[in-house]
Amino acid sequence: MKKVFFSLLCLTIGTTYVMAQENHAPVAKPNVMQASPGNAPVAAPAPAKPAPDPDAGIFKFKEETHDYGEVMEGPLAETDFEFKNVGKKPINITEAHGSCGCTVPQWPHEPIMPGKKGTIHVAYTTQGRQGMISKEVTINSDAQQSPMVLHIRGTVKPKPVDPNAAPAAAPAPQSPNLVPPPQSVPAHK
Repeated sequence: MKKVFFSLLCLTIGTTYVMAQENHAPVAKPNVMQASPGNAPVAAPAPAKPAPDPDAGIFKFKEETHDYGEVMEGPLAETDFEFKNVGKKPINITEAHGSCGCTVPQWPHEPIMPGKKGTIHVAYTTQGRQGMISKEVTINSDAQQSPMVLHIRGTVKPKPVDPNAAPAAAPAPQSPNLVPPPQSVPAHK
């Protein structure tokens, strides 16, 4: 009798669980094609990127990579990337950013009409950054080449040491036998 009762109880709980699952909204399944025997599952192709507007503005830069060569640590290393819009529509630059906070671009906020020129000004902070420079500036716009990526390169040399400068005073050595004076502790009220 106990076995029959236990079997009915399990059957009731199982049926309730299945019915509860059917009442929920269907779960979105990932877009994966079914695997055939012997083959691994294959992801569905990504949606195609829309073709760029054939009449959109086109950046034509004098240079897309600027090499500063060797620069001294301290002052900003600055350059201008000049370009011309050789497309049929104006170029509207919506945003430009450096690959780190040490690379800061400035860009024209007005549309660059077809046949007109523009400039992207880039300043690189050299202070505390000795060694190789290899940074990028990404430009987002409505041009055909969006995003457009510009590059800066070079080497930051350490500041020269002034031979006439007085050496920094070294801290006085402390005797191991000296005990620091006791610290006064304020009384609590």
